[in-house]
Amino acid sequence: MGKRRLALCAGVLTVTAFGPAACAAYAADGGDVSVVPAAPVPGADIALRVTGCDAREAVAQSPALVSDARLTPDDGDGLAGDGRVRSTVTAGTYTVTVACDGTEHKGTVEVVRKQAPAAGAEPSAHPSPVAPVNAGGGGAARVFADGRERHGPGAAQTVVALALAGTAALTVHRAARRQARRGRGTG
Repeated sequence: MGKRRLALCAGVLTVTAFGPAACAAYAADGGDVSVVPAAPVPGADIALRVTGCDAREAVAQSPALVSDARLTPDDGDGLAGDGRVRSTVTAGTYTVTVACDGTEHKGTVEVVRKQAPAAGAEPSAHPSPVAPVNAGGGGAARVFADGRERHGPGAAQTVVALALAGTAALTVHRAARRQARRGRGTG
């Protein structure tokens, strides 16, 4: 009975882990861009998410951000990534644009004014840079950031992984049944 449970749990775990990735490969419903928190202060870190994008990665751009934010597949049916609001940006509403498979997805971020710290209080966030850093390769980071590199498995690899996991679960189940029959016959 323990091996059956193991086989069942392995199958459920596999579907749970790979199922959303397979569904995301075929999702195509016009989505939009969301920003959390929706009203950050200058210098704050934010989380960006776009739905309805079939690409394996995309880039979010906004004048409010320190640099373009790279978005990659998340646990749901979209792409997600992190960004930082410029420390020098003024309060106001800014557009966030994500170009994905020839379609532009838009959202907004409302930057709010920083609250003055209480007397003697230390600031909680460090100042953020106002432009990307040319790190490594003599500034080659910008060249490679614009490239179309593919990361992670595609739809075909996801389907193959699901098939292999199902085969493994079936094999474990059959082995458990075979062993249980042997155990009944010797008693």
